[in-house]
Amino acid sequence: MPTWALIVIVLVVVAVAAMATTAAMRQRRSAALQNRFGPEYKRTLETREDQRAAESELRDRQRRRAKLDIKPLPEASRIRYAEEWRTVQEHFVDQPGEAVSQADALLHQVMAERGYPVGDFAAQSDLISVDHPAVVENYRVAHAIRDRMDTGQVSTEELREALLRYRSLFDDLLRADQDSTEQDSADRRDADQDHADQGDTVQGDTVRTRATKTDVSTADVHARHDDAGDGPGGSAPGTVTVPAQPAADSAPMEADDDTR
Repeated sequence: MPTWALIVIVLVVVAVAAMATTAAMRQRRSAALQNRFGPEYKRTLETREDQRAAESELRDRQRRRAKLDIKPLPEASRIRYAEEWRTVQEHFVDQPGEAVSQADALLHQVMAERGYPVGDFAAQSDLISVDHPAVVENYRVAHAIRDRMDTGQVSTEELREALLRYRSLFDDLLRADQDSTEQDSADRRDADQDHADQGDTVQGDTVRTRATKTDVSTADVHARHDDAGDGPGGSAPGTVTVPAQPAADSAPMEADDDTR
């Protein structure tokens, strides 16, 4: 066999091996992103033109997140915020709209103390999705309901849903995060690797996410409203309980028996 033919065969074999290696690396990176982001991976994929664009965005979120110094809350802060949330829930009985606004503001305080930027909502929720992918969509939905309050076209039931969705992220943010240092290191390694590779082509009436040391009951968000409170077409007067299931696009949330 001529020498040139051997050279061609070797080059083809090397090229095929390189392509196979590149494809395997991409598959591993895709699997890692799916494992890390869970439902947020699927949501991002649905809102982008293709898988490469979606994964590029998610990796960009990881790079931005890796630059932040996200800290667990001190025990005193966690206890204080838990008490403030109880107060918010109590306000829901008589002033549901105000309680939802208070919940939104309280979440901003918690995020700011932990080290998340709180200026732009879209950028904020993107960064939150890196650490809390299972509940970030709850936060987006709750925030959208909160924004619609200015139009007056929000029912008591929607306000109750917003409060529950806010609570799912609140619980996540208050947990101890003892693995935060290891996760930060992993994010930085992933960001460095991605940078190097750039040249390559609610059931029940309560909400609980991960267990926390200061596991605070969601408490009954039972409210008594008169006919004037809900207006025509609203709920009948009497006791109004938390809905058994929030909107279908929320992350699954586990029922908690400790509702009082």
